[in-house]
Amino acid sequence: MSEPQSQEEIQQEIEQTRERLGETVEELVAKTDVKSRAQAKVAEVKTAAQVKAVGVKTAAQDKAAGVKTAVQDKAAGVRAKAQDRAGTLPEPVRTARSKAAELPGRVNQSQLVQRRWPLAVVAVVAVAGVVIGWRRLKA
Repeated sequence: MSEPQSQEEIQQEIEQTRERLGETVEELVAKTDVKSRAQAKVAEVKTAAQVKAVGVKTAAQDKAAGVKTAVQDKAAGVRAKAQDRAGTLPEPVRTARSKAAELPGRVNQSQLVQRRWPLAVVAVVAVAGVVIGWRRLKA
């Protein structure tokens, strides 16, 4: 500014200053536009959550499949063990078991019987347990 400038130079300097000022204003508007920034952040977090959810779902499905297989294997082992031991049951227990196996064919499927059926099964199992325990103590 120490040297006088021509009118054209002053005009160019004004235009450059306007351009810089316009860019600065645009940058400030972008920084202060909280709504747009929040929406962008929400979209980013939403995408990350969806990716994470897919990963967790896949891991849970894999784990469930593994647990299912393990339970099926264990159940097959228990079933085989029970079948092996079924021949060694005392006579009263075998009789009770065969009677219990015949019950579903003979039971009238009324509402009253349907509600009492689980109680009957529990009673038969309890009697069988008592007989087995009594036989073991006696032996």
